[in-house]
Order: sequence, then structure tokens, then C-alpha cells
Amino acid sequence: MTPSPHPADARPTQLSAVQSALAAEHAAVYGYGVVGGRITDDRRKEAREAYDAHRARRDVLHRTVRDLGGTPAAAAAAYELPFPVPDAAAAIRLAAELEDRLAAVYAGLVRSGDEKRRADAAAALREAAVRAVRWRGSGVAFPGLVERAADSAPSPSASASANAL
Repeated sequence: MTPSPHPADARPTQLSAVQSALAAEHAAVYGYGVVGGRITDDRRKEAREAYDAHRARRDVLHRTVRDLGGTPAAAAAAYELPFPVPDAAAAIRLAAELEDRLAAVYAGLVRSGDEKRRADAAAALREAAVRAVRWRGSGVAFPGLVERAADSAPSPSASASANAL
């Protein structure tokens, strides 16, 4: 008998990986609300398109969690921002950071999904990496891997009055 190249206990389950992606998309939707409120008019269309793309991905992931037999994670009322966002320059940094964090989450989904989910996650990772480059003006060698951190998605804030994302 040949051992499985990916033992079930050595990688996240599809459901937990999809839940993580859903939580990250909830945070991104919230974050793009902050970006949209601070961005200049010349980049507002780009921010709106990203916001709409993340809402659409969030909705697909919500359905996927249900299809896998889970209960979709709800969005938090607010999220803690990784840094203050007082102006357009900080909003651009936040948008790039959101996309980097999403790329990391989708890299995890690529590892744990079945063939269709891996393809969808790879497409989402690519889209996040492209948006990050557009916001930042430069890219990274391996999007979704270098940026991976313990806090790959913004954490929910305990109070709505705190900076959120």
C-alpha cells in the first residue's frame, strides 16, 4: 500500500480552508469599505471593482461552506485595522495589505481543496496578487507564500468603535 501524499491529518480540511477564505473575504469587504471612504476619486473605480469582486467571492464561499455541510462563518461587526488609515495613501497601503492577506489564505485553500476548489483558489490567489501589484506598484516573487503570517486575516474587533479591519 502506498501512503497518501497528503495525509488527511497533515493538511486543513476543505471545510476549514473554505471557512478561512470566507472569513478573509468578510474582512476584505469590510476593509474595502474603509478604503472607499479614504481613496481619491482617480482610484475610486478600482476600489469599487475590488469591493464588488470580494463580495462576489464571499457569496460563492458562503454557498460552498453550506455545500460542504458546514455553517458559514458570519462577518464580524468590525475588524481591527493593521494600521491607521487617515488618508488616501494609507488606504492604498490597506488595499495592498488586504490582497496580500487574501493571497495567503487562498494559498492554503489551494493545498487543501479538491481539483475544482484548487483551480478556483488558484484563480482567486492570482486575482489578489494582481490587485496587490496594482495598488502597491510592485509585486512579490511568490504571492501568497511570503506574506503568510499567523494573522493572515484581520481579526474581528470586540467593539465597533475601535479601528476596524
